[in-house]
Amino acid sequence: MLRLLSLLQSRREWSGHELADRLGVTERTVRRDVERLRSLDYPVTGTTGTAGGYRLGSGTHLPPLQLDDDEAIAVALGLVGAAGGGVSGMAESSMSALAKLEQVLPARLRPQLAAVGSAAEAIPRPGVPQVDPDALAVLARCCRNHEIVAFDYHGRQRGTTRRRVEPHQLLTLSWRWYLLAFDPGRDDWRIFRVDRITSVSPALHRFTPRVLDGPSYLLESFVSAQYEHTVVLTVEASSVDVTSTFEGVVRGIVEPLSPSSCKVRFSADSPAMLLTQVAAIAHLGSFTVDQATPETAALITQTGERLTQAFAGFR
Repeated sequence: MLRLLSLLQSRREWSGHELADRLGVTERTVRRDVERLRSLDYPVTGTTGTAGGYRLGSGTHLPPLQLDDDEAIAVALGLVGAAGGGVSGMAESSMSALAKLEQVLPARLRPQLAAVGSAAEAIPRPGVPQVDPDALAVLARCCRNHEIVAFDYHGRQRGTTRRRVEPHQLLTLSWRWYLLAFDPGRDDWRIFRVDRITSVSPALHRFTPRVLDGPSYLLESFVSAQYEHTVVLTVEASSVDVTSTFEGVVRGIVEPLSPSSCKVRFSADSPAMLLTQVAAIAHLGSFTVDQATPETAALITQTGERLTQAFAGFR
């Protein structure tokens, strides 16, 4: 029943067949366990017919929250992490939610939750764009319920445009939030930075979800994208070693030349982001710059000269 309750809490509606398949039981067992949940005052509603299913309704008198030990710690760590993430105003809200969560958990789990809350603290990362929590909540709900959503998007090149998409998944990378969605108007997948999204409104129309590996698609998009600044290096190190230096959203395209050398291309919005990647590769061995936009070449040269001067007399 706890597994059934967990599934009902994770999605707006489930068919009896879907629940039986996920739980490895018969639909008759699902119906029996639903009745048991109702007897414990969980508001599980059901509809009949081909489009019928089960839904966990909202209510003011829900029984105590049921979490196992690992789930309780995961929720606590998630709330602590949210306090230092890129969502505006989440520090105080996360700690308040953590305190409330402690009150509704079984007594045996409260000491573990209190320990995490008192011993862990997330430090906000300077310069990370802040996301509107209300917009994030609406987008998350539309992803879960497979509802079309409309919003204003403030792009880098095209200015502000009104978009209407099928939201697929919210993803985080390097403290930034991204919405992966299918855009019917362009008949293709699109990635939107959530901090550039405003005026979010559900269109109240459902869609059939498409299948896509969101994390892989996001990383591949960063690798293949062509931004304003680019640098191409030939590195005297293996492609595996070079790939291991990649961090954040800047991911290079690596072409092996031999077991001990490769060519790598980076592209980013600013020369500073490329400088970080070049510096990470520099400790692997010697390399040559095959191509670079003028601003990037100037920044790398100036930084190298200043570092050489600064450490010239240091022993």
